[in-house]
Amino acid sequence: MDDKLKDDIKKAGKSVELVEEQLERFKKGFPYLSVDRPATIGDGIIQLSEKSIDEFIAFFEKQCMDYNMIKFVPASGAASRMFKRLYAFMEEDESQAEQDEFLKTFFNNIHKFAFSEALDKKMMEKSIGLDDALKAKKYHSIVKALLLEEGLNYGNLPKGLLDFHDYKSGIKTPVGEHFTEGENYARGIQGKVRLHFTVSPEHQKLFEEHAEHVRKGFNDFDITFSQQKPETDTIAVNPDNTPFYNDDGSILFRPAGHGALIENLNDLDHDIVFIKNIDNVVPDHLKLKTIHYKKALAGLLMSVQSKLFGYQNQLERNINELELLEIENFARKDLFLVFKDDYAQLDFSEKVGYLQYLLHRPIRICGMVKNTGEPGGGPFWVNEEDGSLNLQIAETSQIDPDDKKAQEALQNATHFNPVDLICGIKDFHGRKYDLLKYRNPETGFITSKSKDGRELKALELPGLWNGAMSDWITLFVEVPLSTFNPVKTVNDLLREEHQAG
Repeated sequence: MDDKLKDDIKKAGKSVELVEEQLERFKKGFPYLSVDRPATIGDGIIQLSEKSIDEFIAFFEKQCMDYNMIKFVPASGAASRMFKRLYAFMEEDESQAEQDEFLKTFFNNIHKFAFSEALDKKMMEKSIGLDDALKAKKYHSIVKALLLEEGLNYGNLPKGLLDFHDYKSGIKTPVGEHFTEGENYARGIQGKVRLHFTVSPEHQKLFEEHAEHVRKGFNDFDITFSQQKPETDTIAVNPDNTPFYNDDGSILFRPAGHGALIENLNDLDHDIVFIKNIDNVVPDHLKLKTIHYKKALAGLLMSVQSKLFGYQNQLERNINELELLEIENFARKDLFLVFKDDYAQLDFSEKVGYLQYLLHRPIRICGMVKNTGEPGGGPFWVNEEDGSLNLQIAETSQIDPDDKKAQEALQNATHFNPVDLICGIKDFHGRKYDLLKYRNPETGFITSKSKDGRELKALELPGLWNGAMSDWITLFVEVPLSTFNPVKTVNDLLREEHQAG
């Protein structure tokens, strides 16, 4: 690395050593995961019976007020991707609105969107109302009023602040829906509901103002915010892996994906953390199933954790062969842990040490839904270097396209990840784990992006529920598809699951 580059890195306030590692990573890439097989029902995925669901819900409801719980919502995502087709349409002939299926669906159903009233009002301020614009086929003017700064500015807002659901009592945003969810399953110690939103710096004030407005209808809510830490930003490079310079001569550093949020999660000091994406919300009349399963999964976590804590405590004392055998059975049967190859050859004290390592880790319960062709990561058994197997959420890009066995595992996967996690981040002493110690730095992503019309490559840190939690104790549990209703495009809001009326 030449002196100029070192100076430029220091000017940006970054570590030269860290940036050198990142530049090297662009050159050598990330290794693929060694996938053994997909996790399936009875082989890595738990299917709860109605009886066990009721028991775990009852356990949760009895215990929850003793736990310091928080609902952690990654909410920095921009809404611009929701409107990708509409942005492209602004550069096309208006006749496309009556030929393209996506556009036809959008304009023909525009009054079903929760934002239609606000859009009509905004358009009336300028010149012509929504209905008159539709009759006159002024489709571009409608899209501009929706997306651009002089209109509702939806193209520049975060997804969490958009009007999603239209109730008779008023409009609700995803933030508002997370308040309602939190009230129904995340009320913990001192009777408080704690919500934490990770937001982008430019939108934090808007989130704070909106949260204050929403919380007027709720009691005993503690709302906090955090931003993705600038020190987690990674250098961007040109296609030839040389540093990408901005037009002003500075090096471009970019946010390193949701994996950087492990830092934000690590700053929390709570017993139980619910994690769910900002856009995976439904109107109130469909929330019951979500609430039902959230309580059941949290009850499962509490139940498993109570046993886990007992064994953690035991392992710190003198135990006998019988007690060791009991702990081994718990690790294998309840936690789905597959021991390293040479475990049987270890002496007694070495086995105790290995079990201490295995059981002294953060734990997560991950809801998994049946695979219906939705894109996204899924649950797999992954081979580790010591011969052990680990349950991991793997993205398609982490699976070697030339590895026949891995591709067979991908094709045979029965479930995928809806980002529905409940995490225990403390040990039996009540000490919080340092979550940064349980990441796998070899599981990041390199993606293609562009800036100012120029191609670039970006480096993303290990994903929050992928490599950033790679060394956690992991339990996969099947949850109904009805609990997964993300909004990837604006037309997803037209689905029955997002109609509040």
